[in-house]
Amino acid sequence: MTGPEDFCRRALPEVSRTFALNIPVLPPPLDLVVTVAYLLCRIADTLEDEARGQVSERAELFHMLGRLVKLEPGWEERSAEFARHSVAALRPSAPTAEVQLVQGTPTVLEAMRGLPDWTHPHIAACVVEMTGGMAQMMIELDGGAPQGLPDLRDTLQYCYYVAGTVGVMLTGLFVDGYESVRPRRSELVPRAPAFGRALQLTNILKDIREDLDRGFCWLPRTSMAKHGLTPANLLLPEKRVAAVALLDDLVAVARHECDVAFEYSLILPRSEPGLRLFCLWPLLFAVRTLAVLAHNPAVFEPAPVKIDRETVMRIMVLTRESVADDRALESLYAESARGVPEGRRA
Repeated sequence: MTGPEDFCRRALPEVSRTFALNIPVLPPPLDLVVTVAYLLCRIADTLEDEARGQVSERAELFHMLGRLVKLEPGWEERSAEFARHSVAALRPSAPTAEVQLVQGTPTVLEAMRGLPDWTHPHIAACVVEMTGGMAQMMIELDGGAPQGLPDLRDTLQYCYYVAGTVGVMLTGLFVDGYESVRPRRSELVPRAPAFGRALQLTNILKDIREDLDRGFCWLPRTSMAKHGLTPANLLLPEKRVAAVALLDDLVAVARHECDVAFEYSLILPRSEPGLRLFCLWPLLFAVRTLAVLAHNPAVFEPAPVKIDRETVMRIMVLTRESVADDRALESLYAESARGVPEGRRA
């Protein structure tokens, strides 16, 4: 195995531990399709997290990537130009694997070109909406000290742009790629955005301290204000009780999104265990993470709060054993969610 496909398969575990676990359980060719799509999304994510410079210049990088995924004539030369400008914009401390991925943008696009034609519109639509949303959010925030987003609706809209769009893309790929999924389209489509929002909101809550230390805050200002909090005082020891109350409010919102995503997973046919496992593993990791975050003041300390490797392996084994048994999966989900506040619709 050489060339663009090899580059993508080698890059995946370097930039994502979670998706390096679940993408390989997808049946071919979907495993490669989703690998390529994920890497394109990760390039956008790297620009958001690591690029520095004028807001207008960074926004143009997002728009360039959105144009490139359409694979219009001349994309090869433009992708090389994009890679040069993007790498130059990354801060010196950017992770090496992510820098190499951005440098490899032309190779990832070459891999996309080699995918079945029917997959291209789904990938392109996802990346275009994602990068457009990221650029819009960046322009609205426009640098400076972290202020948070105006309200919970805006935080969930941000989660949609960076992850909910992926749920929509995956649903399109599942429906168009599998005759057994096609009749369930009407049930899957309305639940698809919640899947990505659930994972992203969980990550935001897990990374509150790290994000603030790096100058980011994606929490809603109205929710913070309800508890007498701002990004400037959120980490103060004397505000810890209020901060935990805020955290639990948002954990309940994330739990609701996870509940909808679990419904989505069970709608997928039992005859497609790879699709189910692909969805269930990160979802169960997320809901178990919420259980660790709930009521936990350590979230606001420097040391990261996360589930351990033993928990990850146990979830993977039990899910694989129960993948075609909805009742067993419901029990596993309930066990994983033990300690998480009841879901609250935003």
